[in-house]
Amino acid sequence: MAAELSKSLDVDAKLCADGKGIFDVLVDGDLVYSKYETNRFPKPGEVTKLIGSN
Repeated sequence: MAAELSKSLDVDAKLCADGKGIFDVLVDGDLVYSKYETNRFPKPGEVTKLIGSN
C-alpha cells in the first residue's frame, strides 16, 4: 500500500502499528478509508482513488 501511494501520488506513507486489525488511512488527519467501517481491506488502487478525489 505504501509503495502504491508513493508511486501514484508521490507521497511518503507510513505504517503505524496499533494492533487489533485496524486499518485506517488518514490524510492530514482526515479519515479517507476505514477497514472497520467497510469490513474489508481496500482493493488495489481504491485508496489512491479516494485520496485523489479529496
